Amino acid sequence: MLTHTQIWTALDRLAALGGLSPSGLAKKSGLDPTTFNKSKRITPDGRTRWPSTESLAKALAATGTSIDTFVQLMEASRTSALAKTIPLIGFGQATKEGYFTTSGADDEHAYGLEISGRSMEPTYGDGTLIIVSPSASIRRGDRVVLKVSGNKLVIKELKRRTTKTIELRSIGPRHEEDVLAAHDVLWIARILWASQ
Repeated sequence: MLTHTQIWTALDRLAALGGLSPSGLAKKSGLDPTTFNKSKRITPDGRTRWPSTESLAKALAATGTSIDTFVQLMEASRTSALAKTIPLIGFGQATKEGYFTTSGADDEHAYGLEISGRSMEPTYGDGTLIIVSPSASIRRGDRVVLKVSGNKLVIKELKRRTTKTIELRSIGPRHEEDVLAAHDVLWIARILWASQ
């Protein structure tokens, strides 16, 4: 059952992941700055006030967050992993041994990566921060980071995955498609969140 506390906690966590206060998240979403304030969560007569679906949709759109990720932010078991400071590393560091393993790691080892360059615009511009989870389940349409043979790190959208191949779509303006042999992919991790 979905609770009032879960929804508001997830919104607070969403704001924190972007380095924002609840007011900052509301402003970024094009809403009145007080929309997500703690003082607005209970009415003057003591009834609980829920955020509107329109407000939630605007917050998710403004932060580039999927509904799946928002649901993860509601889960109590994720509290410690999401509440902690996520380390920020560069693409070069992520290709080195020790940051990720071929089998992945739990979300307590999630990383923030900073995009450099303009090849993925307008989806991800230079300086965009992304949070990558090596343990999150990956489905068609998810954006992913892959380490491939030759210590190359790439960001793509997963089109299809079989035991032998991984089909990908570029998130750049050309949306080119690529097919990799599964044995050439050292690891693959899902992008949970991106600053915009």
